[in-house]
Amino acid sequence: MWSLLLTAFTLALGLTAATQVPLSDSLHLSSVRSDDFTTLSHSRFPNHRVRVKQSSFCDPTVSVYTGYLDVDQGAKHLFFYFFESRRNPAKDDVVMWINGGPGCSSSMGLLMELGPCSIDMKNASSNGTTWNPHSWNSEANIFFLDQPVGVGFSYADFGETIETTEDAAKNVYAFISLFFEAFPQFAGRALHLSGESYGGRYLPVFASEIYDQNQLAIAQGRQTLNLQSVIIGNGITDISTLYPGRYDIECGIAALEVPFQSISTCVRMKAALPRCQKLMEASCIDQFDAINCRAAVDFCDSQLSTGMWASGRNVYDISKMCIGELCYEENGVITKYLSDPVVRELLGVDPQAANFSSCSNDVGNQFNAHLDKWAVPTQYYVASLLDRGIRVLIYAGTYDWQCNWVANRLWVDKLEWSGQEAYAALEWADWAVGKQEKAGEVKQAEGSLLSFVTIRGAGHMVPHDKPEEALAMLSAWLHGRQL
Repeated sequence: MWSLLLTAFTLALGLTAATQVPLSDSLHLSSVRSDDFTTLSHSRFPNHRVRVKQSSFCDPTVSVYTGYLDVDQGAKHLFFYFFESRRNPAKDDVVMWINGGPGCSSSMGLLMELGPCSIDMKNASSNGTTWNPHSWNSEANIFFLDQPVGVGFSYADFGETIETTEDAAKNVYAFISLFFEAFPQFAGRALHLSGESYGGRYLPVFASEIYDQNQLAIAQGRQTLNLQSVIIGNGITDISTLYPGRYDIECGIAALEVPFQSISTCVRMKAALPRCQKLMEASCIDQFDAINCRAAVDFCDSQLSTGMWASGRNVYDISKMCIGELCYEENGVITKYLSDPVVRELLGVDPQAANFSSCSNDVGNQFNAHLDKWAVPTQYYVASLLDRGIRVLIYAGTYDWQCNWVANRLWVDKLEWSGQEAYAALEWADWAVGKQEKAGEVKQAEGSLLSFVTIRGAGHMVPHDKPEEALAMLSAWLHGRQL
């Protein structure tokens, strides 16, 4: 019955297959077709358009949409999923989720962590999914975006690439703006940018692009995006604290009660750490020099990372051994599932898109070639956002080595912003969910812009390891409650 009503409604609007809709003729999202894309364009973004269709993928209890942002006259194509909230889609906030890498698909976050369904590992041969009761769309409408081009189902027609976070930010801003302008039911709705890992580099830059573009919109009398917060899980933001944090995770008791690394390796790391810090400070931080910064990074990795890689442990969860693609068996199953022609057709994946892969080495290498995470002190973006009233939540699982909680605590503690002294004066407190004794620790104050949350027993992907705790944390954050 619903499909018949939807067809009648779209025909009444004069929409046909691959309908072209200028954004002056805004639609309600429910009017988008399920049998083909509706294409949305806007004169303010002459080089961008959004193609969107309804889908029955993953969560049968809500409306689901998939599609592409076409960039540069349609030469680059960024794939996205959108799930309406299970609670109140007409009023709930909008959250965008991205995975890191750089070069990893947000489908991993969707099917392995916080999405409405999870890859079915109990019946992996069935190539299907299971319901996730702790999905973040329990609290909000949510996007999952594969960016930059070359990630997941995103692709380029002629081999074009995006090689820096600042360039990627322009496309993310265009996509969100087009979507909000196209569908008036989201006008003015609170927007939160969330993600993990390299999201610690991506998200502050993306949020800053949105904020700066908002100021231009205000000056021109145009509608703005209601950016409210940035949510970063186990992120890499200030590179200067990365290696001291890794040393503490391997050789101290910041994660496990008894360090797992050999004493001889820890002694070598301890001796190399001051030189690593000095080289990075001189060539990557105080004054950036591409050749010397690369040499500093190579030295730090050779002296302070090789022991971990040689251990065979999961770099994203040191309590486990590394098994499967990117140390998780789920990744291989997700790759198989999303490469299924039936699933691709259900999602509306363009036939030109390559077979799905969890992470793109090409994209990662392109960003690495530009020293993207080393060249820009991303913590300055965070400080600037805080000083302009944008809330920031930093959360971290305590078992992660790659982008560990110690490194995050170190850079947050020394962050230079107007609320630095007030944040420093706060005490750490335990927090729990339900009748749990302790889920982790939190540093926050009522009405404060900056909060830090640790999740005990979780690794790099907190919603994967502690789904109930992750959802409780998100709910408190979105609704302005303290944990």
